[in-house]
Amino acid sequence: MHPIKFVLLVLLILSVQYQSLSLQHPAIDGLLHHLDSLRPSSSVQESAAKGLLQRLIPTHSHSFEFTIVSKDVCGGGSCFLIENCVGYRGSGPEIVIKGTTGVEIASGLHWYLKYKCNAHVSWDKTGGIQIASVPLPGHLPRLDSKGILIRRPVPWNYYQNVVTSSYSYVWWGWERWEREIDWMALQGINLPLAFTGQEAIWQKVFKRFNISKEDLDDYFGGPAFLAWARMGNLHAWGGPLSKNWLRDQLLLQKQILSRMLELGMTPVLPSFSGNVPSALRKIYPGANITRLDDWNTVDGDSRWCCTYLLNPSDPLFIDIGEAFIKQQIEEYGEITNIYNCDTFNENTPPTSEPEYISSLGAAVYKAMSKGNKNAVWLMQGWLFSSDSKFWKPHQMKALLHSVPFGKMIVLDLFADVKPIWNTSAQFYGTPYIWCMLHNFGGNIEMYGTLDSISSGPVDARVSKNSTMVGVGMCMEGIEHNPVVYELMSEMAFRDEKVDVQKWLKSYARRRYMKQNHQIDAAWEILYHTVYNCTDGIADHNTDFIVKLPDWDPSSSSPHGKDSYVISTDTYETKRRFLFQDNSSGLPKAHLWYSTKEVTKALRLFLEAGDDLFGSLTYR
Repeated sequence: MHPIKFVLLVLLILSVQYQSLSLQHPAIDGLLHHLDSLRPSSSVQESAAKGLLQRLIPTHSHSFEFTIVSKDVCGGGSCFLIENCVGYRGSGPEIVIKGTTGVEIASGLHWYLKYKCNAHVSWDKTGGIQIASVPLPGHLPRLDSKGILIRRPVPWNYYQNVVTSSYSYVWWGWERWEREIDWMALQGINLPLAFTGQEAIWQKVFKRFNISKEDLDDYFGGPAFLAWARMGNLHAWGGPLSKNWLRDQLLLQKQILSRMLELGMTPVLPSFSGNVPSALRKIYPGANITRLDDWNTVDGDSRWCCTYLLNPSDPLFIDIGEAFIKQQIEEYGEITNIYNCDTFNENTPPTSEPEYISSLGAAVYKAMSKGNKNAVWLMQGWLFSSDSKFWKPHQMKALLHSVPFGKMIVLDLFADVKPIWNTSAQFYGTPYIWCMLHNFGGNIEMYGTLDSISSGPVDARVSKNSTMVGVGMCMEGIEHNPVVYELMSEMAFRDEKVDVQKWLKSYARRRYMKQNHQIDAAWEILYHTVYNCTDGIADHNTDFIVKLPDWDPSSSSPHGKDSYVISTDTYETKRRFLFQDNSSGLPKAHLWYSTKEVTKALRLFLEAGDDLFGSLTYR
C-alpha cells in the first residue's frame, strides 16, 4: 500500500475510534475543548518541551525537533508522532517529535529513548537516569518510513493522592519539583493534583469570615501533617505554620503551576470540603457545624483531634466554597476547571437517605460552580471501597447523580486490586478514571500487581457501556518500585493488553543498559512472585520485610497465636512482644510469595555483577 494511503487509513480508523468514545460520553468533548482553550500557545509548550530535553540529555539538545500539532492529525484525540527529520545531512535535528501538547511531545521523546535507544528514566532514589545507551548526536537510530504514531485510548493520565504531599513532597523546593514535573511529562501525565500552598489561600479566605491568625494556628497542621489537617483528621498538630512557610509555599505553587501549564497539563486544584476552624462556631453560632470523632490519631486529645465540619446544606458552606475557588482564580488565573473535593472520604453522612445525600452532593458542587461556572468535581472513589456497608447502590447513585452529567469525575482509586467500576454499572454512568493505588502510608517494600495493571485498564475500557475516561496513579508515597510505575504509565498509551514477560525483558535491558540472561531470569522470578500479588489485601505495610530488622516470623508467642515475637537477643536479655488485635479489620503480616524463589532471583542479580558493574541503575 502506498505510504500516503496507509497514513490516511490509520487516521480514519483513529477518528472512528475517537468518535465512538465521544458518543459514550457526550459531556467529555465540551470539557476537553474548554480545557484545550486554557492551554498556552504552541510556542510556549514547544519551548517547555525543549527545556525538558536540555535538562534530561543536554548533549542532544539539537538532535530533536518538537512541533505541536492539531488533534485532527491524531484522528480527533491526543497523540504523538515520531518521524525522521526530512533532509537530515549529518547535522541539526535528526528526529522530529510531534504532539498535541507539550506532554505528548515529552511522552514521544521518552518513547523514542526507551524503545529506540534503550534508555531508562526513573526517580533518583530508584536508580535515576540511564542514558549511556543513547548513541552520540548524528548517530541516533532512524525510523522506517511510517514512523511511530501513538494515540491515547483515553483522554487523561492522572497522578497523585491527596496524602502524597505529606508522605513524599513536603520538604521539596523548586529544584526537586522541576525534576518531578519533568518525570511526569515523560510518563504522559496530563492531569496532576496541585495542592501545594493552599494554606496561604485559606488564610486570605478565612480572614473575610473574621477568622484570626491565632484561630488558624489552631486549625492548620504542621508542614508534615498538612494532608490530614486538610482532610479534617487532626488540627494544630506539628504547627503552627510560620509566615515564611505560607509565603514560600504559595510562591512554590505558582512555579509548579506555571511549569505544568507550559507543558500543557491540566492541574487539579483543591476545593472546599467543609472542614473549618473551631472559631467559626462562635462567629456564626447558627451555622450547622458538627464536631467529628477522633480519627485514629493523637490519642483522642482534644488539642489536636476531633475537628469541625460545616454541613454542605448550610448556606455558609456555599459562601466559603465560592470564596475559595475565586481566591485561587485571583492568585493563579483561570487555569483549570477541575477541582478535587472529598467531603465524604472516611466521613460517613449522618443518614443514608438518598434524598439527603443528593442534597449534600448538590451543595458541594454549587459551591464550586459559583466560584467557577465551568467547574468539574473530581472525587476520590475510596469511600465506596472503605465504607461499602454504607455506600450501597441507592446511596452511590444519589451522590453520583447529584450534579449535572459530565460535571463529576470519579477516581476508581483501588482498581488495581478491588475495582468498583465492574460492580457499580460503571459508576452509574459517571465518567471515571481507572487508578492504581499500590502504596499505603509511603512505606517502602517490593510489591506489585503487574498482571492487573497490564490488563485491567484495557478490560475496563472495552467493557460494555464503559464510562472510563482515563488511567491514574494514586499512590500515597512515591520513589519505589520503578517497574510498577513505568508499566502503569505506559497504559495511558496502550490500547491492548501488555505481554508482561516480554515487556520485562525490554525493561531490564533499558534499566541496566544491556541485555543479560541472568537478569532476565531474575526478573521472570520476581514477576511470578513479588510482583504478582493476588491476595486482594489492601495494605501490605505489615509484611515482615518492613518490620524491625529483628522481626522473626517463625517465632511462636506464649501469649497466643495472634501475637508475634520480636527477638532482641543480640541487644538485650529480655524479649519484646508485639500484639496484633485479632478483632481489627487490618490485614495481618504475611508473605504472598516463596522466599526461596526470591532468594534465587537475588543470587541471579549478584551473578550478573561482573557484566553490569558499570551500570548505575544496577548498582
